Amino acid sequence: MEKNIEAYQQYIDLAVKHGSEYGVKIIIALIIFIIGKRVARGISNVAIKAMQKQGVDVELIGFVGSLFYWALFAIVIIASLGQLGIQTASFVAILGAAGLAVGLALQGSLSNFAAGVLIILLRPIRVGEFVEMAGTSGTVNNIRIFTTELRTPDNKAVTIPNARVLDSNIINYSSTGTRRVDIVVGIGYSDDIDHARKVIQRVIDTDKRILKDPTPEVAVNQLADSSVNFIVRPWVKSNNYWGVHNDLIENVKKEFDAEGISIPFPQREIHTIVKAN
Repeated sequence: MEKNIEAYQQYIDLAVKHGSEYGVKIIIALIIFIIGKRVARGISNVAIKAMQKQGVDVELIGFVGSLFYWALFAIVIIASLGQLGIQTASFVAILGAAGLAVGLALQGSLSNFAAGVLIILLRPIRVGEFVEMAGTSGTVNNIRIFTTELRTPDNKAVTIPNARVLDSNIINYSSTGTRRVDIVVGIGYSDDIDHARKVIQRVIDTDKRILKDPTPEVAVNQLADSSVNFIVRPWVKSNNYWGVHNDLIENVKKEFDAEGISIPFPQREIHTIVKAN
């Protein structure tokens, strides 16, 4: 009976010893987990607020904030498991291998993601601007993490992968705020050049959308086959470009007609030779 009591006492002492030892480890691991989780959330929130102050896109803020939090949270979990005596080296290796496999599988998507981050940070384009890129022209309707959406002048929605956006030349027609309208106007060789120049200048002066600075240019730039060509280059605000472009052509034609100035068009003479039988 006494031997059984001694055996039970040994078991109890052993349980108390190991229980106290592992109990302390479990408590420390829980403390690391709870505090680490809060610290990860706090750091993530600080990063989110910093991006908001910089005017970073909302979608990028949410994505990067979540990515940042879960990366820190994974470190907290590994630290907690290490405190319990669990070997985390193999666990980290498994995570690394899984991350590499996922990265290789999503290589194209990751390149689009990286390009999206660069577009949002560097701001070569902004929502509402009229641009030309990847062979498409249109107004930027939305910039997402993986794609950019353009709205073409004929109201088509075109979605372009962000990697293609950065791989192509980006022509931004709106970023500077002004654009130069370039049109060519031809008059006949028999017409008065100075008179035609004054008429064109009058049309420009009457259009209030055309800017005074820089000074509009009206100059003869070519003696073509059937016409003397003027280059007409006024400056306008970007949002007035097409309206001024089209109205300028129409108004010059009307004023030329009123002033008796001809606008030549290609003509071809055909000579018929009739041979007698």
